[in-house]
Amino acid sequence: MSMLRLRPEVDWPHEGRAGGEPRADSTATKPPANPLRRAAAFAGRTLRGEWHGIVVDPVRQLVRRGPAALLLAVVACVGVIFFHGIAQHPVGAVAVRLLGGVQGDLPLWLALLRTPVSLYVPALDLPVWAGITQLFLAFALAELALGRRRTLLIAYASTLAGTLTVRVMLAIGPGPWGLGLPPEAGQVLDTGPSAAVVGLFTYLSVVRRAPVVFTLTGGSMVWESIAKPNLAGREHLIAVAAAVVMGLLQLRADRRRQARRPGLADAPAG
Repeated sequence: MSMLRLRPEVDWPHEGRAGGEPRADSTATKPPANPLRRAAAFAGRTLRGEWHGIVVDPVRQLVRRGPAALLLAVVACVGVIFFHGIAQHPVGAVAVRLLGGVQGDLPLWLALLRTPVSLYVPALDLPVWAGITQLFLAFALAELALGRRRTLLIAYASTLAGTLTVRVMLAIGPGPWGLGLPPEAGQVLDTGPSAAVVGLFTYLSVVRRAPVVFTLTGGSMVWESIAKPNLAGREHLIAVAAAVVMGLLQLRADRRRQARRPGLADAPAG
């Protein structure tokens, strides 16, 4: 009698799966993602986006347009150095004050006339050479990323917002809420080019969606106003607020323009 060898049972591959792999259970859920890994990925995307929006894109514009694209930055730095050198002499200090010195107690027409020149008049109690680098970077990055016309508009509007708001605070006067200013604050010179620098950095951080740059600029101004409450701190906060509003309005206008673009493309010609 011959011995019959029993054939072992074979696990046939499931239908519809290549390579004999078993079908995954549709009810199985993926394990939850690591919160630290998600936070690190979000931080990496944010920093990479800021690096491209604030640094890489302006550098590409500089390579494409050449050194002439830095005209505003060079003019701003040369103007600050020029007025700083003149102000070192008594007669020159008087001339600089008459040309670009803006105070809260000046007539409005005279303050408006001096405000453009005040963009190049540095504060005499601050080291001018430390601010030259910030001034150059602010105007250079803004000119490359925004264009010459919009850079001038943002810089002037940020400075003018602080100048006009100080006049409102002087009209309110000192009070329990701390919004007003005493009359002697009207004799203090404004912040000069620093309000324009803060406004440009803040506007860039809003339109380029750069929260880290915004924290370093706007956040530092908030800390400055708390640690050393003075007129300059208030003007810087006003410049930050004005730049944020202008940046949000620009983002809204860009979204509307992008929303209208498909409709214009699909419209029949003629």
